[in-house]
Amino acid sequence: MTSRTAKVVLSIAALIAVAAGPAFSQAGRGKGRLGGTVTGPDGAPLAGVKVTLTFSENSGLSMEATTGKKGDWSFIGLGTGNWTLTASAPGCEPFEKTVNVSQLDVNPKVQIAMKKAEKASGVLSDEKSVELLEQGNQLYKDGKYDEAIAAYQKFQEANPGLYQIQISVADCYREKGEHEKAIALYNEAIALSASDATLGKEMAARSLAGIGNSYLKQGKLEEAQGFFQKSIETSPNDEILAYNVGEIYFSSQSLDQAIRYFELAAQIKPTWPDPFLKLGYVYLNKADNAKAAENFEKFLALEPEGERAALAKNILSFIKK
Repeated sequence: MTSRTAKVVLSIAALIAVAAGPAFSQAGRGKGRLGGTVTGPDGAPLAGVKVTLTFSENSGLSMEATTGKKGDWSFIGLGTGNWTLTASAPGCEPFEKTVNVSQLDVNPKVQIAMKKAEKASGVLSDEKSVELLEQGNQLYKDGKYDEAIAAYQKFQEANPGLYQIQISVADCYREKGEHEKAIALYNEAIALSASDATLGKEMAARSLAGIGNSYLKQGKLEEAQGFFQKSIETSPNDEILAYNVGEIYFSSQSLDQAIRYFELAAQIKPTWPDPFLKLGYVYLNKADNAKAAENFEKFLALEPEGERAALAKNILSFIKK
């Protein structure tokens, strides 16, 4: 919030700060359910597979389950939002996917099809590789980028066929401000994704968005916009990608661009409440209370209960006085 923002919006910011303490500590908890099955490379159900679900907004909120005889798994008590779903099994490549959980609608079952791991050139076991990947992800979230790079590189040595890890390494270099090195790694991942029929488009789109973020951090707005647009064109039906681009612009206070991509995410998946919530906050930053209220109301229509809903209701009651 800048000093130029209207007085009423500053008052709202104070209200958010007061309410956020106890409310956000419980973010991620709710009535949502998510489940599915895990199958092996031969298509048969896999029992005894470790499945982990981590809330994207709070890496400290993580749940684990082990698949049953029919390869089934489930989680309950989930809040609305994006969750990172991972699975690991001996002899298989680690699985990771971002899923959106709703508390109002029945969430579709997630089918996890494990792939046979390519022969590793290193000496690490599959279990150790998974530990390295999880360690690298946590170190990245903690801002320990050099340590994260070391963990990712050890993982890559043990799993040379998994080019996707280069994107995570590039993310670290980007956050370190080593943009030339980051962009080179993103471009390598894009080139390798061309032969990936399964995840190629998703990985290319993520890499393009990474390049855009790198340019944005350098203040090169025109170049950033070009790469963000390319990322969306590569994966036009990916609401999470559009939402993440909106988050990048919002964090840099490029509010009009943030609105564009949050609206795109809402257009792709109109039943997802998160883009409407973020649009409410963006319009508050623009001191446009009418548009803020409109989007908070759309959010509440999709998520009428819970901590986030309580906060949105408090803000609405304040700006409508």
